[in-house]
Amino acid sequence: MNVSIFELFKIGVGPSSSHTVGPMRAGRAFILSAEKSGHLSQAARLQIDLYGSLALTGKGHSTDLAVLLGVQGEQPDLIDPNCIPSMMAEIRRNHQLELNGQYPIAFDEPNDLIFHYLESLPYHPNGMRFCLFDAQKKLLQSETYYSIGGGFIVSEKETNQKNQEKSAVPYPFSTGRELLAHCKKTRFSIAKIMLENEKAWHTEAEIKAWALKIWSVMKGCIDRGCAESGILPGGLKVKRRAHIVKEKLMEQEKAGLPRDEMSWINLYALAVNEENAAGGRVVTAPTNGAAGIIPAVLHYYLSFTPNANEAGIIDFLLTATAIGILFKEGASISAAEMGCQGEVGVACSMAGGALTEVWGGTAWQVENAAEMGIEHNLGLTCDPIGGLVQIPCIERNTMGSVQAVNCAKLALMGDGTHIVSLDDAIKAMKQTGEDMKDQYKETSKGGLAIAVNQPAC
Repeated sequence: MNVSIFELFKIGVGPSSSHTVGPMRAGRAFILSAEKSGHLSQAARLQIDLYGSLALTGKGHSTDLAVLLGVQGEQPDLIDPNCIPSMMAEIRRNHQLELNGQYPIAFDEPNDLIFHYLESLPYHPNGMRFCLFDAQKKLLQSETYYSIGGGFIVSEKETNQKNQEKSAVPYPFSTGRELLAHCKKTRFSIAKIMLENEKAWHTEAEIKAWALKIWSVMKGCIDRGCAESGILPGGLKVKRRAHIVKEKLMEQEKAGLPRDEMSWINLYALAVNEENAAGGRVVTAPTNGAAGIIPAVLHYYLSFTPNANEAGIIDFLLTATAIGILFKEGASISAAEMGCQGEVGVACSMAGGALTEVWGGTAWQVENAAEMGIEHNLGLTCDPIGGLVQIPCIERNTMGSVQAVNCAKLALMGDGTHIVSLDDAIKAMKQTGEDMKDQYKETSKGGLAIAVNQPAC
């Protein structure tokens, strides 16, 4: 186990963690490496090659914007989303990149940013290569990176190295069975196990502060999504609905009607994923395509649970992290590898288990809820129309959010014993993802993406 809550939940920008956040981080990593090697002062041209899923849905997922901003030194957690359009307009108007913000080179977009629609690199469908040349066209430095889901990136060099623990943790686990064994031995909750492991890397105060910061960003995203109106970018002319839904819910409550819990959950998820589709500030949870589920369920907990508090927020996110680790260790959270079962399915599992935790469930009930969350999303395809994270992605988050709550309620009606373990369900997800045809894995070449007559964006 070498994934932290500080890594699984990343603050970034929409619309995609694997196609936007990851490539921006990769672009910056390459440029920092080139600067360290002393090559930026000699640079005259940078060629960026995008492969596989990054090429096929790259423009709809803003991969082109992300890599260019990344090589200029921008970071997904710090960049102002409102400034991105003007920054890109300047690059294209001047035909120039400012490598790491201080080394200007000429930029010819069609020749320097190349989409390889029919070619994939061997390690992962989301591959990209950066090549830096001097004025004599001599190659100064080249590196290949993979965006492996959730904003995580690995270089080609790292794929050839064994995964090393960053430091020892008191309760290591990579399977649900190992996690539950720790809970049984220590009588700790899953949140407590995760907290003790995190303390190997950070102080308890830092861990709790990060969890509350993550929630603050999530809540801000919900609030912005509820306030904004208009048409989402990209050409599909998808209307924002969250603000309308909120107005209707407020009118119902003013009329004295009982609070409609399901509709409020739908609202929270809609708000987040409309913000994500608009390129706004979101938290990868564990991905951008599924960014609405955990915030929606956590907001539901705070809004509809008596005595909900900050401690519950922290336990919720720690538990969700532990479950997310199991999926990263046992399968993948990349839709390009697993289809949408690896995004919405995983987020549903994480949220269902986390809600069970803060509702007082045992570790075994938490595991049961998490297992149901993924079991009933097995085979879910990733087939975004026009390569945009809009249809079916936005509504799909509402479905995953409501399902997560139902998983928690069902788990709490039992004692935690069940036939199919979470480990078995994760294995089934991995096998299903491997068997799934590529056109159903974030390529926009199958499913809804071709059932509706829309041009690729």
